[in-house]
Amino acid sequence: MAVNSRQRLNSTERCVDEVIRLVGKDITLGLPLGLGKPVRLVNALYQRAKDDPEINLHIFTALSLLAPGGKSSLEKRFMGPFLERLYGSIPELQYARDLSRNCLPANVQVSEFFFKAGSYLNNRSQQRHYVSTNYTHAVRDLVDLGVNVVAQMVAPGELHDAPGMVSLSCNPDLSLDLLPLLKEREAAGSPVAVVGEINRQMPWFGRDAAISEDEFDMVFEHQASEHPLFSAPQMAISPADHLIGFYASTLLKDGGTLQVGIGSLGAALVHSTILRHKNNAAWRAVYDYLKVAENFPLAEKEGGTGTFEKGLYGCSEMMVDGFLYLMEAGVLRREVYDHADLQILINNGEIEERVSLATLDVLHREGLIDSPMRARDVAWLRRHGILRDAVEFKGGRLRIGDHSLNADLGDSEARAAIEELVLGERLTGGIAMHGGFYVGPQQFYQSLRELTDEDRNRICMTSVNFINHLYDHPFGNQRLKAAQRIHSRFINTAIMYTLSGAAISDGLEDGRVLSGVGGQYNFVSMAHELPGARSVIALRSNRKVSGKAVSNIVFNYGHCTIPRHLRDVVITEYGIADLRGQPDEQVYLRLIRIADSRFQQDLLNQAQRAGKVDSRFRLPASWLNNTPDAITKAFAGAGDKDWFPAFPFGRDFTDQELVLGKALKRLKAETATRRGKLSTLLQALRAKDENGRYDELLQRMGLREPSGLREKLDQRLVIHGLQLTENPSDTGKTKA
Repeated sequence: MAVNSRQRLNSTERCVDEVIRLVGKDITLGLPLGLGKPVRLVNALYQRAKDDPEINLHIFTALSLLAPGGKSSLEKRFMGPFLERLYGSIPELQYARDLSRNCLPANVQVSEFFFKAGSYLNNRSQQRHYVSTNYTHAVRDLVDLGVNVVAQMVAPGELHDAPGMVSLSCNPDLSLDLLPLLKEREAAGSPVAVVGEINRQMPWFGRDAAISEDEFDMVFEHQASEHPLFSAPQMAISPADHLIGFYASTLLKDGGTLQVGIGSLGAALVHSTILRHKNNAAWRAVYDYLKVAENFPLAEKEGGTGTFEKGLYGCSEMMVDGFLYLMEAGVLRREVYDHADLQILINNGEIEERVSLATLDVLHREGLIDSPMRARDVAWLRRHGILRDAVEFKGGRLRIGDHSLNADLGDSEARAAIEELVLGERLTGGIAMHGGFYVGPQQFYQSLRELTDEDRNRICMTSVNFINHLYDHPFGNQRLKAAQRIHSRFINTAIMYTLSGAAISDGLEDGRVLSGVGGQYNFVSMAHELPGARSVIALRSNRKVSGKAVSNIVFNYGHCTIPRHLRDVVITEYGIADLRGQPDEQVYLRLIRIADSRFQQDLLNQAQRAGKVDSRFRLPASWLNNTPDAITKAFAGAGDKDWFPAFPFGRDFTDQELVLGKALKRLKAETATRRGKLSTLLQALRAKDENGRYDELLQRMGLREPSGLREKLDQRLVIHGLQLTENPSDTGKTKA
């Protein structure tokens, strides 16, 4: 170790000096995905590389987060105050900003295996340096690449009665597997450096995520420059997204397992799941109105309609904020244990959460403990709360306080004494959530910081290799994972889906990469391996391209993320397609059934020309109501539309920003074509705010008193956009 492991350096420049001293000027830097990047350290190292062309810096990472920006003058005016409010006190990743501007120095290269969706679609440098790999293979690829420096932001342990420890918190996902391999490289004579950056804003997690500071060669600590964590703001959930989330919630089985990703579709699922549990009558009204049982029998076969009495267990590479809402609502509460035989007995109902003599009898019957009990039995039983913490094993007897008990379960007097004096009350040490990393809104981070010790201990941030596949691993073996992950529902999203059953999630057929494979392939594959598990691909039925609607269910496509032989369940806002084990004709027809009706006939024609569907088949009338108008009517027809709000979990936008955002979105849609731009411009030139109704909104945009032709035109465009989106019956002043 170059620096005493307990010594924390207060200068990023000293840390950079030490890194170069340890490994030289050829640096292959591995950084965590997303939130855990040590921004101050990385910026200092990157700046040093910019200043010194002799340094060869190669950064390998994923999801380099940058604050969003606007392209047009109106978008920039709208985003400016919002960005300052959310990101003004957060330092920017300088390499990522230069990367977005295509101005990296020649001696710096950045390779990512997962992009923020669409962020580098037109960035040729990143398209060339993208590494296509499964999330679970990233550590292998890092080692093969020759990574010699790893840097990560961590939470300090002294605030949580853990002196000498730090928490990997948001990113144990790769680090837990990578650090031991780096030690092996170092022992074999290859120099490495492991660097930590303290940030007290980082929520503390123990269990697997807590490691000794001795794992690091140096730790940077400068409390005055610590900063808030990068925020991913809450986005609005559209009515179509809510329907997708609702259909997905019908497939969840009480006592099962849930994996879900980030975004409005995941948030919609969480909302409908909570509604099903806390307001089941309302949820059932929608279920009945949509005729789910009649139209999509998979829901009754594999899912459920009741509340979650047993609860769900979360096992997801990304712990989205929705899992915390599920925990608060009492849905995420099924706890799993790190012993396969114990877990199987719990699954079979032979052992209950409440401890009794029957618990010991079952464990003895199954050969998990001896009678009389031995020292190892007592230690194991204490660890799971079956015996009280104060119980000791001495001289072949159980001891607690002044009492000494016979450890023979076959002795009636001993049994009575054991029941009275040494039995615990409930199983302990269970985990309700296994996660690999997290990113979310500021509200989410604050909630994580404020978790009670009990709830925090029910969450285990751990290796992505434990979560994303079933193979044996230091953090859990295949039999244990299968026992824990009963009735799994792996719910992921795609941008398109082919009639043959292939999912397009990460790229386009021209070769450009939108995001990355991440863990999607692993979860889909795992669903086919675990008994009772299902993979669910959620996607919107259509999207707008140049102002025109196009189908996201397509006949064929020149790229796929998930091959057709792994097809399982697909959900759009129009229903559920159960594809597993079905012949091609049924697969094609079931997907056409949940496509937008504007495209169903064309899809059917293509399928029939290809000989995949009988030429005599005609679209049933019951399939032909898959329209945007039907979406609008769906929730209203079932009852109170307020059951499905746009922001069920809070929002970062102000009321003014929501109004303006809707207007700008409408303007963008209206100007998607050349003819639309001209028409919109002509209408905007005639738009006026004669009564000052939009004064406050124009003030928010800095356009209340425009100067110059550009600002005057922008003002007219905003007024026109507001007029397009306002309620015609609302003649009062727009609420701020």
